[in-house]
Amino acid sequence: MTAATLRPPVPFNRGARSAFVMIAAPLVLLAVCLLSKYGVIEVPGSLRGVIIAGLLISLFITGMPISIALGLSVLTFMFTMTSVPIVTVSLKLFTGIERFEIMAIPFFILAGNFLTQGGVARRMIHFATTMIGHWYGGLGLAGVVSCALFAAISGSSVATVVAIGSILLPAMVKAGYPTRFGAGVIATSGALGILFPPSLNLVIYSVATSGMSVVGPTGLRVNSASIGELFIAGIVPGISLAVLLGLMTVYQAYKHNYPRMERASWGERGKAFLDSFWGLFLIVIVIGGIYAGLFTPTEAAAMAAVYAFFVAVFVYRDLKLSDVPAVLLKSASMSAMILYIVTNAVLFSFLMVSEQIPQGMAAWMSAQGFGTIAFLAMCNVILLAAGNVMDPSAIVLIFAPILFPVAARLGVNPVHFGIMMSVNMEIGLCHPPVGLNLYVASGIAKMGISELTIAVLPWLLTMLGFLVIITYWPGLTLFLPHLLGM
Repeated sequence: MTAATLRPPVPFNRGARSAFVMIAAPLVLLAVCLLSKYGVIEVPGSLRGVIIAGLLISLFITGMPISIALGLSVLTFMFTMTSVPIVTVSLKLFTGIERFEIMAIPFFILAGNFLTQGGVARRMIHFATTMIGHWYGGLGLAGVVSCALFAAISGSSVATVVAIGSILLPAMVKAGYPTRFGAGVIATSGALGILFPPSLNLVIYSVATSGMSVVGPTGLRVNSASIGELFIAGIVPGISLAVLLGLMTVYQAYKHNYPRMERASWGERGKAFLDSFWGLFLIVIVIGGIYAGLFTPTEAAAMAAVYAFFVAVFVYRDLKLSDVPAVLLKSASMSAMILYIVTNAVLFSFLMVSEQIPQGMAAWMSAQGFGTIAFLAMCNVILLAAGNVMDPSAIVLIFAPILFPVAARLGVNPVHFGIMMSVNMEIGLCHPPVGLNLYVASGIAKMGISELTIAVLPWLLTMLGFLVIITYWPGLTLFLPHLLGM
C-alpha cells in the first residue's frame, strides 16, 4: 500500500459544512422553482412566500451584494413560478424609478458630500463647543449637538460620523477623554442622520410605499406618507433622541469625572455662530421651503445641492473648484448604488403585491388575534434582527412593502410607521456585525469592533428605550405634522 492510500481522510470540518450549505441552499431552491415550472412538482400557495424569502436569504448569506441578490431572487421566482410576461418586468424596471420624488436622493447625496468636504463640520463643532463645552462632558455633549446639526443638513449617518468624528475624536483624546467614550458618543449620535430631515431613508421609505393600494381597518384606502410629512414628523423625535443621548453623555461624564472646558464668552459664541451660519441656514432652506410651499422636497434637494456648492466653494472656500469633479463622481457612484437597489426593490414590491403576501400576513395575524401592540413589537424584532446583517436602505426597501399594508390594515398611521422604522435603522447602524457607524468610528478611533461594541452600550440601551417610546406613543411623531395641518 502506498503512503497516499494510508493517509487518513480529511475531516469535513465546520467551515466546509457551512460553505456547502451556503452553496447548496440557493441551488436546491432553484431546482424547486424549475421543477414547478415544468410541472414535475406542485408548490402549495402557502409555501410560495417561503420560497421567495428562502431565495433572498440564501443569496444574502453567500456574500452576494444586496441589490443583485434582491433582483436575482425576484426574477428567478417570476420566470419559473409565475406567468408574468417579460414585457411587464421591463416596464416595471423603468416605471419603478420614473418618479419625481426619487430625484431627491442624488441631490441630497450631492449636498451632503459638498458639506462634508467643505469645512462645515469644523465650524459646527466650534459653535457647539462654545455653547455647551463648559458642561459635564462638554466635548462629548458638543459631539451630540454637532452630530444633530450636521445630520440636519447632510441626511446621512455615515457622513455625519466621518465629518464630526474625524475632527472631534482626536480633540477629545487630547483633552483627556477616554477613546471609548468619544467613539461611543460619535458612533451613536451620528445615527441621527437617519431620523432628522433631510434623511435619505425617509425618502426611500416614501418611495417604497408610494402607489401601493392598501386599505385601513374601515375598508377605506390609505395613502402612503409623503416625503414632506416624514421630514416634518422626524423633527420632534430627532430632537428628543438627541436630548436623551446628551443626557446619557452628561451622566457618563459626571459619573467618571471627565474634564470640562472653560466657559466661552458671549462674544466668542456670537463669532462662532456667525462663522457657522451659512451651514446652519441650509436647514431653513430645506424645512422652511417645504413647509412654506416654496418648493417640493425634490426641488428642496436641488436647492440644497446648489446652496451647498456655493457655500463650500465661494463662502467658506474650503473646497477648490478643481475638487468639485471628484465630489460629483463620488456622489454619482453613491446615487447609482442606491438607485440600483431601488430598481430591484420595485420588482420585489410588485412580486409581493401579485403574490398577495402582505394581505395573507394581515389575514393570518387577524385570525391569530394579533392587535396593533403585538404587531408593532413583532415589527421591531424583525427590523432589529435584519439590522444585524443588512444595510438600512435595503431593509426599508425590502420590508416596507411587506409590513406597510399590514400596518395600515391595523390602523397604524403611515407617517408614524415610517419614523418607527427609521429609529430601528438607527439602532442597526450602531451594533455588529453590519453596523456601518461602528466600522467608521472604529477606523477613526483605532479601536476593535468588540471593544467599540462595549463602549456604545450605554447609548445603545438609551436608543432601545427610545424605540419603545416612539413605537407606542404616536403622538410624539404626529404632533408637529398635525400642528402644521398635514
